[in-house]
Amino acid sequence: MKLERLCVYLLAFWSGCFVMALELLGARALSPFFGSGIYVWGAVITLFMLSLSLGYLIGGSLSAHEPSLARLSALVLLAMAAALPCALAQEPILEAVAARVEDARYGALAGSVALFFLPITVSGAVSPYAVRLLVDRLGSAGRVAGWVFFVSTLGSTLGTLATSFYLVLIFDLDQIMAGLLATSAIVGVGGLLVARGGRGHAAAA
Repeated sequence: MKLERLCVYLLAFWSGCFVMALELLGARALSPFFGSGIYVWGAVITLFMLSLSLGYLIGGSLSAHEPSLARLSALVLLAMAAALPCALAQEPILEAVAARVEDARYGALAGSVALFFLPITVSGAVSPYAVRLLVDRLGSAGRVAGWVFFVSTLGSTLGTLATSFYLVLIFDLDQIMAGLLATSAIVGVGGLLVARGGRGHAAAA
């Protein structure tokens, strides 16, 4: 049981890291097509905030129906799958958007939607779902929510620093993206294995 709780916190931590790393990489990916003005950051931040807010609603709704560690892990894997176009078809997608939207401001916004709306919305569902999994009694809800959002925000902080201070100086954009997706796959599959092990122990008991 303790291992499952730690795994939930790990999933929340990695989700926060994943979101912020994608946000930084997103602005960098858009700049060759739409410039590096403040409107690019405005488009990226707007899209990420909107996607996360929708994800929070979705995660809260999903958590009301038989929540489990396996389903939380599946959310992380789904976010990874939704981000595959960011790694595999980023340039063609942004080229197509740039060819169709003349105004760079709206082009940056449309490009952000095309690449990041789905993965960030799914990622936003992770934290509220994690809170529901960890709450075992009504009185603990506030404390658990505090810890989950602390861990998630800590992941966001470290993801921001690691990406902006180190990774972009060592690797190119595609390599960093591939590393993020690979780490998401490892963390998500690890969560599924822990969940399966927990069910096995419960059945044996």
